[in-house]
Amino acid sequence: MKRAKIMYLEIADQLKEEIINGKYPVGSFLPTENELEERFDVSKITVRKAIEILAADEYVEKKSGKGTTVLSDRPYNKLSKAASFSQLLKESDLQLETRILNLKKEKLTPADPLYPYFGKEMLVYDRLYLLEGRPYILFSHHLPAELGTLPQEEFAANSLYRLLILQGFEIESFADDFIAVQLSPEERQLLETDSTIGLKRIRKSTAADGSLVEYSTAIYDTAHHPYQIAYET
Repeated sequence: MKRAKIMYLEIADQLKEEIINGKYPVGSFLPTENELEERFDVSKITVRKAIEILAADEYVEKKSGKGTTVLSDRPYNKLSKAASFSQLLKESDLQLETRILNLKKEKLTPADPLYPYFGKEMLVYDRLYLLEGRPYILFSHHLPAELGTLPQEEFAANSLYRLLILQGFEIESFADDFIAVQLSPEERQLLETDSTIGLKRIRKSTAADGSLVEYSTAIYDTAHHPYQIAYET
């Protein structure tokens, strides 16, 4: 048996992955401590430490006599206290759909700005969000080349952050910059808009060691719908 201090971290990671994958939906209960002891062949103390980690990250809530309830299945639950913008749109009963525009590996040279982060190759993932059937957000994600081994169907069926975490890329923090930009003719064509100004979000997501996991840009046609932020208390 592995040392408990290593094992409980592994158990927490396994349960977290299963929550994110939907094995334990939000509102459901995790298996009992006895069931987890038997499944992982560990002590009750080890199981409780694993649950404590999930609770500290706000994935579950443990109540005496009631069991452990799943509170969230968001891959990077504690990075932001704001609900995601796409989540807000869906909660407003607005129809949101995604089209993949491009998914391919791209070679980089030392002269490229992202070369220090991704090396000789990266994956470029471009997509278009349609709101109520009309183009609204134009995304361009720059990601580790390793994700290029996944089929396009995986990208269509999962959120980007769900894919990252399931492929072993842990994001410790992210930073967003927002600027108003002049839309290029190509961007206006893709967004099917007469607007000349859009809102651009630049996101940099980093791992615990400071390495860049994601560099993404998103251009919003705010003439179609405003960008919203709703903070949780």
